[in-house]
Amino acid sequence: MAGIKSLVKDTAVYGLSSIIGRFLNWGLVPLYTYHFQQSEYGIVSYLYAIVAVVIVVLNYGMETGFFRYASKEADYEKVYSTCLISVGSTSLLFIALIAQFLAPVSDVLKLPHHQSYVMMMAFTVAVDAFTNIPFAYLRFRRKAWTFAAIKLINIGVNIGLNLFFLLACPKLQATSPQLISWFYEPLGGAAFSVGWIFLANVISSLVVLACLVPWMRVRRFTLDTALLVKMLDYSWPLLVLGVAGNLSQGMGQIIIPYLFPDNPEGAKAMVGIYGANIKIAVVMMMFTQAFRYAYEPFIFSRAASQGEDKTRAYCDAMKYFVIFGLAIFLGVMYYLPVLKHFIAPEYWSGLRVVPIMMVADMCFGVYFNLSLWYKLTDRTRWGMYLSLLGFVLMLGGNVVLVPMIGIPDGYMGSAWAALISYAGIMTVSYFLGRRYYPIPYEVKRIGAYTLLAALLWGIGAVCGFTYAMWATYLVRSLLLAVYVLTVVYFENIPVVSAALRKRLHR
Repeated sequence: MAGIKSLVKDTAVYGLSSIIGRFLNWGLVPLYTYHFQQSEYGIVSYLYAIVAVVIVVLNYGMETGFFRYASKEADYEKVYSTCLISVGSTSLLFIALIAQFLAPVSDVLKLPHHQSYVMMMAFTVAVDAFTNIPFAYLRFRRKAWTFAAIKLINIGVNIGLNLFFLLACPKLQATSPQLISWFYEPLGGAAFSVGWIFLANVISSLVVLACLVPWMRVRRFTLDTALLVKMLDYSWPLLVLGVAGNLSQGMGQIIIPYLFPDNPEGAKAMVGIYGANIKIAVVMMMFTQAFRYAYEPFIFSRAASQGEDKTRAYCDAMKYFVIFGLAIFLGVMYYLPVLKHFIAPEYWSGLRVVPIMMVADMCFGVYFNLSLWYKLTDRTRWGMYLSLLGFVLMLGGNVVLVPMIGIPDGYMGSAWAALISYAGIMTVSYFLGRRYYPIPYEVKRIGAYTLLAALLWGIGAVCGFTYAMWATYLVRSLLLAVYVLTVVYFENIPVVSAALRKRLHR
């Protein structure tokens, strides 16, 4: 249990930056949806989905490769230096290539009139790809608080600039134009539209780069080519895995504009609605990401230990991930009538995707937990195969379901495709793991908690049609308490700490 306590502590710290940061960014969603039309916000969702894929390409699995070889090599700084030089060089090359071929790239992305958007996001993703290596170094050194602080600085700067560009600048332009005219008017003012969002990303990424400079110092900068070859051999399947995985995650936003070439504005509007509503379901993704930050270094450090304690830790990690994930699902679904106000009413038609996407993200989180079998046995190619399977399922589901449903509700096809894809690779990975690295997960108990959560969700949904809203929230809160108390009882979780129990006894 000591290992699990350490994992929980680190997850909480990483979650501090992830959850608080995502929550604050979440607060920008109403600003965007109330400020921009559906088709304009659709451009933001579309480019962000593409950026998520590109950043994986520019990292080419070196983040996980760093953890693997920093744990194996005596001189971990040599590993770190090799990663910095390698990823830094490819990031600079990427910026140069995009600048050289900006026009044709913008045409391929169906944004021929927004080349500045493409260039800004290309610069941002290159900087972010490079800074992922210092962030991985902080995780390796167990500098969770430093990691969280820099992430929060990034988020704070980004949010502050969004508020400044989108709210303060138009007012200053009307009252004191001389204060901002030097940069606001040359870029187009309010007509620059969502470009101000992308400019805020550029500046905040540069601020993060400056904050990480002290952590890029090593005794000697050296590129160990022999080590790099080994790392690339280990990591290239993770590159395919990551690209396929992120293409799958952003498939809906990316592919919809290509499925409706005769109605580009309607397609962008669908992307905007879909992108806004999955922001409500992002709570599950936040939890999964915070868990991943702590879990990846945890599993490689535990891999060196022997005996039952190691596998027990893996089992407990899976079980508690599902337990907390189900609690988050119930909380979001029970209070969705309140949470929906984070987006403008014009976007509420897409609220139906929220439960589907939350279950899909839950399946993806379980799949990530299961992925330790191919990482610890150096069978990373299986991770590539599974991601390719997920990509095929996601692509096929979107191509078939989205046009079948059509405009304006085609995004529902993207949500169902996501669930089918993630549930599929989760199932396949589980059975492969039983063969290559069997771990005695508590499947029956996890299944029981899942059925309980599904039952409570169904009861809560019926209450929404039966009672007044205040009574509905009261009943749903009690149902959520039933879930929590059931878990506490069966997992023997102490509600009161041992120290406090002693004091009360005295």
